[in-house]
Amino acid sequence: MALENETLAPDFELVNQYGERIQLSQYRGDKSVALVFFPLAFSGICSGELCELRDNLSLFADAGVEVIGISVDSRHALRAWGEQEGYTFSLVADFWPHGAVAKEYGVFLDARGFSNRATFLIDPRGIIRASFITEPGEPRSFSAYQAALAELQPA
Repeated sequence: MALENETLAPDFELVNQYGERIQLSQYRGDKSVALVFFPLAFSGICSGELCELRDNLSLFADAGVEVIGISVDSRHALRAWGEQEGYTFSLVADFWPHGAVAKEYGVFLDARGFSNRATFLIDPRGIIRASFITEPGEPRSFSAYQAALAELQPA
């Protein structure tokens, strides 16, 4: 079962497509994070979703949100894919132990060996403020990201 909103997001440290260590807690006190789990690099739906994020990065930057994509792919596959698609945000490899972070967030699909499409919007204190998950094979709607970003804004 996926983590619920208003809970502390589990910290993790993984490498991105360039071999740089990315730790969720490095953003605490500074910025919010959109943690975007996706099944596999180079797949059609995942490419479409992440290209839409790429094309709308200013919306996240304006809200003070760092976008981090995460999958079970190796950092080498993520780098090749990221360069092919022109992604300028971090893609982190939940490669080994296989899917450990996806399991902590409750979005790993054991029977398939990869994570579901799930997004967690985490505030600067490390609290999950909004989240959404789609059924396997179903892309996330960009309007869900817009609604999640609105959750960060003070009422």
